[in-house]
Amino acid sequence: MRKADYGIDAPGVIRNLFVIGGVLLLATLFGPAGVGPFRVGGTSVTLETRGMFAGGAVSCLLGGALMILYAEVGKFRHRDRMLAMIPWTGAENVLDVGAGRGLLAIGAAKRLTTGRAVGIDIWNAADLTGNTADAFLANAEAEGVAERIEVRSADARRMPFPDASFDVVLSNVCLHNIPDAKGRAEACREIGRVLRPGGVALVSDFRETALYAAAFREADFNVERSGLGLFDTYPPMRIVTARKPKD
Repeated sequence: MRKADYGIDAPGVIRNLFVIGGVLLLATLFGPAGVGPFRVGGTSVTLETRGMFAGGAVSCLLGGALMILYAEVGKFRHRDRMLAMIPWTGAENVLDVGAGRGLLAIGAAKRLTTGRAVGIDIWNAADLTGNTADAFLANAEAEGVAERIEVRSADARRMPFPDASFDVVLSNVCLHNIPDAKGRAEACREIGRVLRPGGVALVSDFRETALYAAAFREADFNVERSGLGLFDTYPPMRIVTARKPKD
């Protein structure tokens, strides 16, 4: 049986970091040591460029390497951290918003017995290598949970589910891709709408988490926002935990 493959996140960003880092490294090695002199307030100043190029090269190359490390190792630890925050019974209906190749949904499905995990996405290739519904289903098959998995193409701002359909809603580095604050808040409200009373949503991201928390609070959810995960997520991420009040 084939091994599950969850892809490389933001491949275009990683490529650009390495390209820019490589150019800056070449400029450090072969470029001028400085430019100038310039007259600043009657003082002659030479701008030292080699150190600037070297700092930029290190920043870009290290950033690209850390993003690959997250894609290969860190995101699995982060998934397990998120899933460990749920007191599973095995009967939950779970929704993964921005499911990609199924990392969270499949991880949740492994904890289910009578429950079911649904993943939705718009399958944007820029977000993840091989980001397709077929790749999600192939991973579910490889992980032995295909019978507990469903995949839908859907926008997080307009989910095709009735109110109160899910006990748990999960999302990781998805909602920031929505291009405006209004749309990101709409996605949070949709998560709240499809969540059953007493259910919990876990939304992880490296930015916009204050907006997510505010949107859930406006809907009278009990909300917590974690500190930055500095050690195995890159960029560093926070987790917003939103619990829907019981009737």
